[in-house]
Amino acid sequence: MKFPKTVIAAVILLLASVMPAITAQAEDAKPGLFVNLTTDDTWAAAKAIMFAHQKALKNGHKPVVIWLNVHGVYLADKKRPSHVHGLMRKQNASIQDMLTAFMKDGGIVLMCQACSAAAGLTIEDYIDGVQMGSWPVVEGYLFDPAVKTLSW
Repeated sequence: MKFPKTVIAAVILLLASVMPAITAQAEDAKPGLFVNLTTDDTWAAAKAIMFAHQKALKNGHKPVVIWLNVHGVYLADKKRPSHVHGLMRKQNASIQDMLTAFMKDGGIVLMCQACSAAAGLTIEDYIDGVQMGSWPVVEGYLFDPAVKTLSW
């Protein structure tokens, strides 16, 4: 089937007018962040959560995920009291409070299934909103070319 030159020219003009908008949208998109948090040290955890929440999520990066693994799984245990670290004294916010506020603003908190089992914790032990991270879920964020990874 042959297309008249006017149809081809119209398609080219249409594409030329739409492409800058598509390109601008792609350039405006901010990459997501996957934070690998392996410690239950409250100083390090507070810094990691603050960075993910205040610097990444609140500046338009999406998705922003905190993956709690190894000893990090203890941070979201609702039965385990959290020290209010010096960084958070003004707000009197515990680590659990920080994680809850992060999730309320659209952040994602994933738990390592194997680490949770090793720690004797189940999804019922965690604060509300925490998700159990299966390999397909973690892999989806970890290997997404639009998501950067940071470890604490």
